[in-house]
Amino acid sequence: MDDALTAMTETIAGTLMERMHIELVEAGAQRIVGRMPVEGNTQPYGLLHGGASAVLAETLGSYGAVLHAGAGRIAVGIDLNVTHHRAVTSGVVTGVATPVHLGSTVTTYEVVISDERDRRVATARLTCLLRDART
Repeated sequence: MDDALTAMTETIAGTLMERMHIELVEAGAQRIVGRMPVEGNTQPYGLLHGGASAVLAETLGSYGAVLHAGAGRIAVGIDLNVTHHRAVTSGVVTGVATPVHLGSTVTTYEVVISDERDRRVATARLTCLLRDART
């Protein structure tokens, strides 16, 4: 596990990421990959909850933004949209976040969420404001 990924996984205790069992697989400013089980993250009809997909997307995009921002800076999500393409009832979904824009104050990531058969489940876009951690 690389240093960035190790540092990130050490900070998830007690967070929504932990409760939803989101696992980071790869982390860098240019590509962040995470996995999440469908079980436990469903709506009453047994389908993957759209909010769960949104949480996965915001988690991955935010981590990418923080890696881009650098030490002493944080990323705050300011816009998230998710389009749901396909229902999923079991297994694991994988999200891959890649940058659309990497600025000095704003970043935007596209996050593609796929099922175990590599079929697109959802597409999200997250924009984050980058700021100093002390403000």
